[in-house]
Amino acid sequence: MSTIHARTCHICEANCGILVEMNGRDVVSIKGNPDHILSGGYICPKATSIADMQSDPDRLHQPLKKVNGNWEKIDWETAFSEIGERFAAVTAGPKIPALFLGNPNTHNYANVTQFRALANSMGTRGQYSAATLDQLPHMIMQRWVYGHNALYPVPDIDRTNYMLIVGGNPLASNGSMWTVPDVRGRIKKLQKRGGKLVVIDPRKTEIAIVADAHHFVRPSTDTALFLGLLLALDQAGLVHPGRLEPMLDDGWNDTWATIRKFDLTALSGYCGISTETLREIAGELGSGQPAIVYGRMGVSVQTFGTLNHWLIQLLNIATGNLDREGGLMFNLPAIDPVVRHGSGAYGRFTNRVSGRPEVLGELPAAELTQEITTPGDGQIGALFVIAGNPVVSAPGGRQLDAALETLDLMVCIDTYITETSRHADYILPPCGPLEKDHYPLLLAPLAVRNFACYSPATLSKEPGSKEDWEIMAGLAKAIASQTGKPFSEPVEPRAALGMMLENSVYDLSLEELEKHPNAIDLGPLQPQLPERLQTPDKKIVCAPEACFNDLERFRAKLSKPQGDSLTLIGRRHIRSNNSWLHNSHRLLKGPDRCTLMIHPNDADVRRLSDGDIAHVSNHIGDLELTIEITEDIMPGVVSIPHGYGHSRKGVKLSVAREKPGVSINDLTDPTQIDPLSGNAVLNGTPVTVARV
Repeated sequence: MSTIHARTCHICEANCGILVEMNGRDVVSIKGNPDHILSGGYICPKATSIADMQSDPDRLHQPLKKVNGNWEKIDWETAFSEIGERFAAVTAGPKIPALFLGNPNTHNYANVTQFRALANSMGTRGQYSAATLDQLPHMIMQRWVYGHNALYPVPDIDRTNYMLIVGGNPLASNGSMWTVPDVRGRIKKLQKRGGKLVVIDPRKTEIAIVADAHHFVRPSTDTALFLGLLLALDQAGLVHPGRLEPMLDDGWNDTWATIRKFDLTALSGYCGISTETLREIAGELGSGQPAIVYGRMGVSVQTFGTLNHWLIQLLNIATGNLDREGGLMFNLPAIDPVVRHGSGAYGRFTNRVSGRPEVLGELPAAELTQEITTPGDGQIGALFVIAGNPVVSAPGGRQLDAALETLDLMVCIDTYITETSRHADYILPPCGPLEKDHYPLLLAPLAVRNFACYSPATLSKEPGSKEDWEIMAGLAKAIASQTGKPFSEPVEPRAALGMMLENSVYDLSLEELEKHPNAIDLGPLQPQLPERLQTPDKKIVCAPEACFNDLERFRAKLSKPQGDSLTLIGRRHIRSNNSWLHNSHRLLKGPDRCTLMIHPNDADVRRLSDGDIAHVSNHIGDLELTIEITEDIMPGVVSIPHGYGHSRKGVKLSVAREKPGVSINDLTDPTQIDPLSGNAVLNGTPVTVARV
């Protein structure tokens, strides 16, 4: 007899409602929940992979210990005890521990409640994580401009008339820094009511195909694009902040004085978008209609990532579209991180080798390798990785691959033996995804609509298994007992969640929320400024010192000629999510997606044919993969998808190894970093391409 369970898909930021049909412990089907408040029946292919992850024969079920290069099963208590003892021995001298947190932690509220306890027991000051490979430019900009790193401006797509997307592909990502199921359906409604979608990207992405207009832009020149749009607005007399004007601090005038020193023609030539197009887009943004400028991954993972996101805010402010229905708005979630947490620190300490400052408790993941390999006091000797795969996701993957072998102790909380966890001394696997409850703690603040939804575990845990948070608590206790560091018995995440909901601005309880498996609608986004601002004077900081000064660094870059080598960018696909879904047979089926996209003109010059094997190289490394010739990529640009490279020795991912692909991060340069945020530069990498 089968049963149907309503729950939330935890794979990506969209948080779609799903109906999971179970026959005992077997998944019969996963379908969209038509009654879900936020998603209304929509799901993408990723939701179906939950069944594959739950029943995957490659998934680990017991702790593993490496003995003479081979994996042996051990029990939990032995694992915790041995790790505690070895940790104490490694950190008794000049070496220090480090913690790396992967992307899946963002989707697991229970993990969020335990990180600090583990970090305290380990004695780590900061952490390495996927944040500095992705969204940290968003967050530090928000702290500097709005007063809090978790004040996320959300595109109100359902009420806008015009949307400009730069370096984002929400048809593949389902949003990204934006919880918004069924983007395609929402775009159709936008266009049906007479609105317009414009996409700017070096590739004609899935979102560009359905847009009303698409313009190619040279990779990593978005700063010129944004400055050009601001200058065009100003020259056309279309700068009208409207009701925002009293909220703007004195930096507003200083910023415009500096922007006017740039030349529109020079900016146009640098980014590859004509002055006519810049003026046209500026005119549409400044027409007075509700409009949105949204930038995402492509504008983040470059050396001016933070500067770009500041300029995006200026565009939305200048057109009066911040905190306006149909513009960029601020969520009011049931559990509000703005109220619960501080605004975030900056520069409390620095990285040992580079001296780069801590940003919101984060250290640059791009610099993890040198912190492991450079001798001296403070060298990393013990590394704990939780649901992360930095060998594939961080720049200079081959160098990090080699560095991990030199650690004195490495512990991974992971369900698989991956490119990263294969180096571990211990792998501690959590239970399956359907054996965990779910609440969108970190993602509800990014939602296109205020909502709350809780999903209890669909299945009971298998005997002897543990959730991720229980593993972290066990490690924290074992380490504290050996080192004398403080340890307190953890509050069970469900109980902590209940307490957080009791302190909500809404009249909510966990028990009430559990009665609504289709979520509770908390209403549309509403204007909240200036009250929501967390700056001391309740004003928007229009010229944060770091961003304002970085304009001069860009001015120097603008005066230098661009190279003539091919430029490498990444890409995403709706059937993938970084590296952690590549062992799903449902998602892997179909054509090989790890190809080198190249424009016909560039292919002809190099005598390349579709389906040939290309040799791609630069000063960091080289790799080989199949050529895909397409006019969907800008001339002078090539693209390799992110998250592949599963052919390394010792990886136990039988499905992924059928189509292992190559890792783009074997070519990205770990020395290239956005100096404001510490974010890695993953786009705009110079490469040469030749036929094998």
